[in-house]
Amino acid sequence: MVRERALKAVLVVVGLLFTAGVIPLTMFFSREPAVPMIMSIYVTLGIFLLLAVRDPAANRSLIAFGGWANLAHAGVMAAQEYRNVIERRELAGVVLFAIVGVVLVALAPSKQPAERASAAAT
Repeated sequence: MVRERALKAVLVVVGLLFTAGVIPLTMFFSREPAVPMIMSIYVTLGIFLLLAVRDPAANRSLIAFGGWANLAHAGVMAAQEYRNVIERRELAGVVLFAIVGVVLVALAPSKQPAERASAAAT
């Protein structure tokens, strides 16, 4: 029960954080054209994470995707920072995305017994 409450709190915080990305998304005058593109994905993910708060178990794959996608993004950013492709100030983003990814993966609901049985039967 505590884990589910923690997951719901994380989903709300991360969902609101990503949905707030709509503000930078509207700034099409950025030096980097990739920023609005990636932000559009994160805004969409934020909205769906907010919707997942109602029934996290039914949205297990979405939560897992959100976690692993953030870990992948953090990994790419870390490699880019190491190779001096992005500025050092972007390192805070690496840490933030990594933390969000780890927390979502760690708190993601486990498969229900019925799901395990149907997966084993196929």
